[in-house]
Amino acid sequence: MAYDFDLYVIGAGSGGVRSARFAAGFGAKVAVAESRYLGGTCVNVGCVPKKLLVYGAHFAEDFEQSAGFGWTLGKADFDWATLIANKDREINRLNGIYRNLLVNSGVTLHEGHAKLIDPHQVEINGQRYTAKHILIATGGWPQIPDIPGREHAISSNEAFFLKELPKRILVVGGGYIAVEFAGIFHGLGADTKLLYRGELFLRGFDGAVRKHLQEELTKRGLDLQFNADIERIEKQADGSLKVTLKDGRELATDCVFYATGRRPMLDNLGLENTGVKLDKRGFIEVDEQYQSAEPSILAIGDVIGRVQLTPVALAEGMAVARRLFKPEQYRPVDYNMIPTAVFSLPNIGTVGLTEEQAREAGHKVQIFESRFRPMKLTLTECQERTLMKLVVDADTDKVLGCHMVGPDAGEIVQGLAIALKAGATKRDFDETIGVHPTAAEEFVTMRTPVAG
Repeated sequence: MAYDFDLYVIGAGSGGVRSARFAAGFGAKVAVAESRYLGGTCVNVGCVPKKLLVYGAHFAEDFEQSAGFGWTLGKADFDWATLIANKDREINRLNGIYRNLLVNSGVTLHEGHAKLIDPHQVEINGQRYTAKHILIATGGWPQIPDIPGREHAISSNEAFFLKELPKRILVVGGGYIAVEFAGIFHGLGADTKLLYRGELFLRGFDGAVRKHLQEELTKRGLDLQFNADIERIEKQADGSLKVTLKDGRELATDCVFYATGRRPMLDNLGLENTGVKLDKRGFIEVDEQYQSAEPSILAIGDVIGRVQLTPVALAEGMAVARRLFKPEQYRPVDYNMIPTAVFSLPNIGTVGLTEEQAREAGHKVQIFESRFRPMKLTLTECQERTLMKLVVDADTDKVLGCHMVGPDAGEIVQGLAIALKAGATKRDFDETIGVHPTAAEEFVTMRTPVAG
């Protein structure tokens, strides 16, 4: 049968665009459908605008610390509307870049909501198109729990478009999005509380990292409330919100921001017209080659619920394009040693196993840790401390994990990720000469294990 397209991609986020571009580059006839914005969550309501807001929040510290270096500044004023307008301008520029990347690579762009009619047919804007392969890359969507008054809460989607900075804000959640936004709002001057129903936030991260960040955020005056969960939200006559917790306490705030997880975006996609199966969490079930139970339909990125990170979606998109249209270049995505950062204030950077994971996997471990006050702060009143940690296999000397809390942690850990991916040992670290004076050199000067 002759198809209209060799590959039809639903979703123009990071993974979908990467797969479409490379497939077109390999000679395939490709179309991409997008109903919202080019670039997906990351570019529009995720990592890119969030990092811009993190930069904005960090200036408050820089102004404060500059006095120790001889600077005298007038009173600093922050204008939320200016930051958001400039952020919007940059995102619009990136949208245009994504559009050019697609069009210039020969991909046909369909703007509208695409729905599957059968395993080889898509309908969009009243038109039907056939495709040999269909790739679902529709990403995820934030979810707010079904509690009384949930309509008064916002998610990360709305946070980037608030008309003004709330005077008081309640951030609910214990994952990296909650922690990052709590730091942003607190840094920009809002009275911020972070509520999490568990004992300690950032479940799945190294225990020392979680505790260290808790200490640092508390030092900065961020109100952390653990073992706390919301029962209901009520709007008051003056526009403020009364939040009742499950323990009976009442809190007054101007904004409730939920960051309690994301669901796969499969709304009105027409999956029922195909043999695609979902797993018990509601994500699309795929094999190691991203093929669903329907042979012609593949899925990548957040919609399959594996590792929900932009660079992972990019790698998956590239793997699909190569396997289908350039098999001699195909190589599977390696999910081991994926580095990641949390742009909290201070930042977290991590790669490899946590201490807890290493012990659980049966490794006999040595732990190396360093906690210190960064050189930049020695002329200031700031008492922030940086944490660096290595998890080492005591039998093989291999470095299993590397963790950091402190300025530029993501930048530093990216380089270390290459070393861990290459199988570096603690001896390799020890024999590497440090760059002095830097914080990063601490990773090659830790000599005495703190635990084993």
